[in-house]
Order: sequence, then C-alpha cells, then structure tokens
Amino acid sequence: MTKYQPADSFATPRFSGVRTFMRLPYKETLDQGMDFVVTGIPFDTGGSYRVGTRFGPQAIRDASVLLRPYNVEQDLSLFDYVSGVDYGDLPVVPGYIRPSYDRMVEGLSPILEQGIIPIVLGGDHSITLGELRAVARVYGKVGLVHFDAHSDTWDSYFGEKYNHGTPFRRAMEEGLIDPARSIQVGMRGSLYGPDDLQAARDLGFAVYSTNDLLQMGTATMVERIRKRTGTGPLFLSFDIDFLDPVYAPGTGTPEVAGPSIHQALELVRGLKGLKFVGFDLVEVLPSYDHGQITALAAANIVYEFITLIACNKKAASKHTEGAST
Repeated sequence: MTKYQPADSFATPRFSGVRTFMRLPYKETLDQGMDFVVTGIPFDTGGSYRVGTRFGPQAIRDASVLLRPYNVEQDLSLFDYVSGVDYGDLPVVPGYIRPSYDRMVEGLSPILEQGIIPIVLGGDHSITLGELRAVARVYGKVGLVHFDAHSDTWDSYFGEKYNHGTPFRRAMEEGLIDPARSIQVGMRGSLYGPDDLQAARDLGFAVYSTNDLLQMGTATMVERIRKRTGTGPLFLSFDIDFLDPVYAPGTGTPEVAGPSIHQALELVRGLKGLKFVGFDLVEVLPSYDHGQITALAAANIVYEFITLIACNKKAASKHTEGAST
C-alpha cells in the first residue's frame, strides 16, 4: 500500500516543482490507501458581484507550499496517520451551472464511494450543491457546519435558482442536509430585509452572527457546534468571506467587521473527533488578493481540515490498539 505525503523540502526547495497542495503527489487515480484527496472545482459562474474565483484553486495551492507536516497546535505529525494526494481539478463547463453540477457529482462520487474524504478548493459557493449531491449518494443526509458571512439560503437571484447565494436552500429542498444537525456561523453585513436571514432559521438551521461569536467566544461556539451536529456524518463548508477583509481581501463579496484568521483556526481545530466526510473552502479571488493574504489564510484552513482527518485516524488507531491488548 503506497503512503502518499508531501515532498521533502530538505531534498527539493519549496519553490520548485509543479504546484500541488502542500507539495502532495499529483495523482488523478485513486488507491485504497488514500485517506483524503485535495481537488479543485474552478467554477465561478454562480458569482453575483466580483468574479474570478475560478482561479482560487491554483492560488491556494501556490500559497500552500509553505505548510509543513507537523501541526504544532495539535501536536501531530499529520502523515504519520494519513495518506493523501492532490487529485487535480474536476472538469466543469464554464458559463453553465447545471451541466457543471453533473460533472462535479460524476467526479466526486468515485472518491466518496471508496471512503476517501474530498477536500475541495473553490470556486464560488455555488459548487457546494454539487458536492452535497455527491455526498448524499453515499451517506444520505448529512449535517452541515457552515462558516460564512452569508447564509446562502436565498430562493433565487435575478430569477435564477442556482448561484452562490442559493446552494443551501436547494440542498434542503433536495433532501441533502439534515437541518437538525446543521449550523451556520458568522452571519453579518447589511441585507435587503429581515427575511434574508430569517429564511435560514425557517429552514431549520441554527444561525449565529459574527456578533454572537465575538460575544460568546470561540470555545463556547465550538461547544455549540459539537452539541448541534452530534455523531453522524458531516460536511464542512468554509467561505473565506467569513474572515474580516483585513485577513481575506481577495474574495467576491467581502463584509467588514469579521473574525480574525486566528479565531477561524481555533474554531476548526476545536472540531476534532467529529465525523466529517467532506470539506470545501470557497470564494478565494486572487485578483483582489494582496501579498497572498487570502490564499495563505485559505491554505492554512485547509491544512486544519487535513489535521482533523489525521486526528480521527490517530484516535481510531489507539482504539484498535487498545482493543487488541
């Protein structure tokens, strides 16, 4: 069984070679030994304001070469426990969202069917509906952990049902999400009216604003998330505009007065032990980024996704060892 891990940066410098996430091997076929794959969905036809997030995956990969395999905060050498690759980008149809959804499902299904966890780099937030369709084929309804400045539960935008403001309403209508095990964190900014945010609550989501998070603190919010989501399969979707634009200027619909990257990392780190079967990081827009600030933030959040998988693998190995003694 092949063990896939990043290239040794003491053997070849990090600025060399083909850009993959964290310098993982680039491999477009699946092996049984893989625990996760990082894959891009470079689609931004669902964007409503700034566009260009189709270039997000390559920007995140470029920034990720600075990442190292030992996570200090979790005291964990990731690749002692997990094996993963950069799977490249899934095919999409630029300008056409419905056939792109079909291709997303087709591309992700073999990964999920083998029990491998996909970590998707977006792309705008419309892609999450395609991901959830693929996840539901294997796991049925899943709980949702959603970090974002926007609830993305509009019914339509300019009369269109499919865009980056509607994926979670469509997912609910299609029976892909269990609302009783779902939570949205980070809502803020001006709205067209009170119904914009109430719509998410009416769908059954637990909804917390950025002010809620800042007042209660990350530790309390982590406990709220863990209590809400329970023990079943989960999907984590992270829109980079969850962060204040100071930490993520390169995004399509920035909202001021948001959390810091430190707070975001604390939130994700607090979720170890939960059963995530898929992740995405969306809405990185490189043309509005400065000094790779947004891409670096995104790469480090994805790094914490990998760490969550490694933490679960470590816990499982200890349980197996304990049962055999």
